[in-house]
Amino acid sequence: MKFKQNISIINALMRITCGFTLLTWAMAKMVKKPWKNQSYIFVVMLSAMKIGEGILRYCPVVDAMENGQNLMPNEPKQGHESNQSDHY
Repeated sequence: MKFKQNISIINALMRITCGFTLLTWAMAKMVKKPWKNQSYIFVVMLSAMKIGEGILRYCPVVDAMENGQNLMPNEPKQGHESNQSDHY
């Protein structure tokens, strides 16, 4: 399956950087006190997802938002229609 890249290079680098930072922090917490709190596993999974998005330069959430906007019909805004006959 081929994905169309939908995030920029800068966005990808930020995702990779933040992902590795959070992954390192959460892994350090898990190694130090693995019995204390299991919420670090959730942070590890989210961090790994951000790293993967940065490497692939594809974000499924951005893709869903772009496809959702394409499905919405373009309706004119009420009250902002310009009618030249109203202006004398």
